[in-house]
Amino acid sequence: MDPSQASVRRPVIVGITGASGLIYAVRTLKYLLQAGFSVELVASKATYQVWKAENNVQMPADPDKQEQFWRSQADAWTGKLTCHPAADVGATIASGSFRTAGMLVIPCSMSTVAKLAAGLSTDLLERAADVQLKEGRKLVVVPRETPFSLIHLRNLTALAEAGARIVPAIPAWYHQPQTIEDLVDFVVARTLDQIDIDCVPLRRWEGSQAGATANSATGDSDLEN
Repeated sequence: MDPSQASVRRPVIVGITGASGLIYAVRTLKYLLQAGFSVELVASKATYQVWKAENNVQMPADPDKQEQFWRSQADAWTGKLTCHPAADVGATIASGSFRTAGMLVIPCSMSTVAKLAAGLSTDLLERAADVQLKEGRKLVVVPRETPFSLIHLRNLTALAEAGARIVPAIPAWYHQPQTIEDLVDFVVARTLDQIDIDCVPLRRWEGSQAGATANSATGDSDLEN
């Protein structure tokens, strides 16, 4: 995509929760910002604790310092990044009149999933997600938990029934990943696909030539029987 057209794009909301796997959020920011997108970011209070546990790094609370923090982590210095305090329920993204391209919650804790499924809005992240649902906009939830309990599955089902897209943080291997970042980027790319954004340099599946040849010879059009 042409970064020069970023001004006509609607912003993308990125919500980050206290689920393990903050690298998913970092890589998402990297590709969105490098592609010139405008990102509205809100991190839950638990995110601070997880950053400390996973990376031994203290995430700043001040929005201006937080912007520099996220840009540094993502190594992305283009695009527009606005960071909102989780307690600021009067922020722009709390209103349905603020138009967006959609919202990603990546990674998403099961606590956040439960609150969203119940329609609870105790902070800005939850309110922004609730707004996407009520306005019929795109909400993509990336749960990072295993195994799922029956309660988790029911909450995820409720969100899906309400219109959210559920993209579990489950990578694939057909693109021949060589690094952890390759595995993470697969999930990030599939997440961004849900809001029609293609800015991750991912090797996508183009079909199996061997399978196509065999099927042609047998007249079988299915890959699996």
